[in-house]
Amino acid sequence: MPIGEFRNDQARTRFFDVYDDLVTRLWPSTSVSSDVDTSFGTTRVHRLGSGEQAPFVLLPGSGGPSLMWHAYVARLAASRPVIAIDPVGEPGPSVQTRAIDSGDEWSAWLDEVLTALGVGRAHLVATSYGGWVALRHAMRSPQTVAGLALLDPGGFGKVSPKFIAWMIACGLTSFTPRPVRHALAGPLRNVTLRDDDAMPLVKATFGFRRRHILPTPFTDGDLERITAPTLVLLGGHSQLYDARQVAATITARMPHAVVEIIPEAGHDVVLRNPEGLAARIVAFAEAEG
Repeated sequence: MPIGEFRNDQARTRFFDVYDDLVTRLWPSTSVSSDVDTSFGTTRVHRLGSGEQAPFVLLPGSGGPSLMWHAYVARLAASRPVIAIDPVGEPGPSVQTRAIDSGDEWSAWLDEVLTALGVGRAHLVATSYGGWVALRHAMRSPQTVAGLALLDPGGFGKVSPKFIAWMIACGLTSFTPRPVRHALAGPLRNVTLRDDDAMPLVKATFGFRRRHILPTPFTDGDLERITAPTLVLLGGHSQLYDARQVAATITARMPHAVVEIIPEAGHDVVLRNPEGLAARIVAFAEAEG
């Protein structure tokens, strides 16, 4: 499988012009960034906060850099250390050199990153594709996962034509005039379309060729192997799956999981009420230690 990369130098420059501006304006200045070498490429990480507790490790969704967590990081870092990761093969400062062909290889990549950072156990906070990676890691390396906080995670059924159509519609809408984009955010159930800061970066990501595998669905046996305390927040109108069916499956197969449905949200749940969701994630982690 080919690796993810920018289409050309112009696309890379366009992306980082926007990315660097947003980092300056939206990301905490106390963050310390560094690059970690892995067998899959160089991975950029951003560290905030302090303390001896197991850190929050943040994994973004498909097509999004760690910057998508900008509304969360300061709130999370007030309670314990935070490590925000830019996955290889996604638009951002990480550079992929080897394809990742399975969930186990994604887990191996994450394990290499955390080992290099000296992190023995972590609370994984993730959304969408990142949520699938986090669950795969909890299956493969349970001793390293202190807890999971997942926002509309992938892996609960195959990616449907409905979801792909929604992604295409949102992508096309991002190029429409601001009033149209704002008006369609409601019917499309995607609050990102109203985020005028995010839109230039969203459009710049189209200059990146993302070539990751689709998330393979979890079996009942897979889910039963996940022993870490888990908080799952699902969008009531998720375009990815039927939230109530997924909630029932998780409740039946993951005895250490708590599931909550955010009624008004779609797959964009991570972008709705970040302050409240960050507080919920902190409280869950504190209760679990």
